[in-house]
Amino acid sequence: MESERNSLLALFDREMREHARPDGPGVRVERAGDVVRQVGAADDWNGVVWSAPGLDASGADAAIAAQIAYFGSLGHGEFEWKVYAHDRPADLPERLLAAGFVPEPPETLLVAPVASQPTTVELPEGIELRTVTDAAGVELMGRAHERAFGTDWSRLGHQVLARLEESSDDADSFVGVLAMAGEEPVSSARMEFCPGTGFAGLWGGGTVEAWRGKGIYRALVAFRAGIAAERGYSHLHVDASDQSAPILRRLGFSELSTTTPYVYRTAP
Repeated sequence: MESERNSLLALFDREMREHARPDGPGVRVERAGDVVRQVGAADDWNGVVWSAPGLDASGADAAIAAQIAYFGSLGHGEFEWKVYAHDRPADLPERLLAAGFVPEPPETLLVAPVASQPTTVELPEGIELRTVTDAAGVELMGRAHERAFGTDWSRLGHQVLARLEESSDDADSFVGVLAMAGEEPVSSARMEFCPGTGFAGLWGGGTVEAWRGKGIYRALVAFRAGIAAERGYSHLHVDASDQSAPILRRLGFSELSTTTPYVYRTAP
């Protein structure tokens, strides 16, 4: 089992990090020495997605300084260095802290074979699922997100709308889904596909407090797993919070690593 886990983690690192694809229109992925970064406009996700496994202490310090200088030259307010527990050097987090990065809550990288996932959608009474096809749907996603997580949706909403518009030309890149109680959104979730790889990513899945514990999160996973199966993807991956990780483990997801966003803010 450990060898299988290591092989899958190596595949994830290679396909989803070292050879990452842009996660939306107007952004690009660049190899810059020992790191791979995504670069876009200020409202896009900007940051480092991969660093070389052979990165040593001096190389890490040089790479950190280079990324601070580079993203600073773009005038963006912030960028992120996405650190995984197995990244090297082992003290990379401490070096980022020393350079002024601030960690956000860690998440668990969970993966499951698509074929192992139930795809029958079981919803509580009064709930129906809708796929998101337009800006009005993205607005409803934002309402559910802000009520579920208590965080502002505006920047993420920009990214989701751009991804949805991109998907009108490439239907194999993005799916958004809403759980609705009548005309009120009570949960939202996304799935992002990476053509050319076997991985489909599950994102979101936040449910407003009054509707938690009723199986909506599991239903959203099943709905998206069915789409991934239809499109021939082999694995689902999730950066899971402490709230969602226990549910996903019960569904057969297993841990590959943990990941922590380290954010460098260039503006007050």
